[in-house]
Amino acid sequence: MTISICTCLADGRWDPSPSEPMNILHSCIETRLAQLPVGLRDHIERARVVGRELAARHDVDADAIDVGIAAHDLARAMDDKALLDEAELLRIDVMPIERQAPILLHGPIAAVWLSRGCEPVDTRAIEAVRWHTTGHPDMDDVGKAVFLADKLDPQKVEALPYLTKVETLASCDMDSAILEYLDREIEHLVGRGLVIHPASVDLRNEIVVRRVRIDHARVNESGEE
Repeated sequence: MTISICTCLADGRWDPSPSEPMNILHSCIETRLAQLPVGLRDHIERARVVGRELAARHDVDADAIDVGIAAHDLARAMDDKALLDEAELLRIDVMPIERQAPILLHGPIAAVWLSRGCEPVDTRAIEAVRWHTTGHPDMDDVGKAVFLADKLDPQKVEALPYLTKVETLASCDMDSAILEYLDREIEHLVGRGLVIHPASVDLRNEIVVRRVRIDHARVNESGEE
């Protein structure tokens, strides 16, 4: 399998300070944001800046990405019991791994809040919120941008050196960035003897299989010439 190395930026970094005002959000999102701890709100605002940059670089709907990022951590401050109780109230199917680690439910819960409490909301943003932690093989470009923006909060990049490569790759190829992130995250989880969410494994496999097919197609094309 061949994965191209990103060369479109010298250092793969972007300015974490917004150069223009953020979009006006749905009132239901603003209300829930105001109830979050300051540190979590600050993370969301930094991620929104990253998301806007990803939208511009990859020509993806900036508004849908911004809504997804703004809403992605609305349930992140809830404790394990509250997450499980809310998932039951919302009739969310909870997987065994999510019962073991209820924090994995904060995306699905926020997605339901968004779909039921805000109208209208782009369904791409709702799905991006649902899968922003684990990823999912059916993620579209909005979902990929939200997934990466969450991981590439500049404070996270500074704290976790392996994210520098993810950030560099994200500047020109979101799939390569996601694959690099998943490889490092899975390596970390396996090294600690922890379980891996099947959606993350499925996403990684989907990217790898698609890349292999593309490489095979290129080889076949070159052989025919």
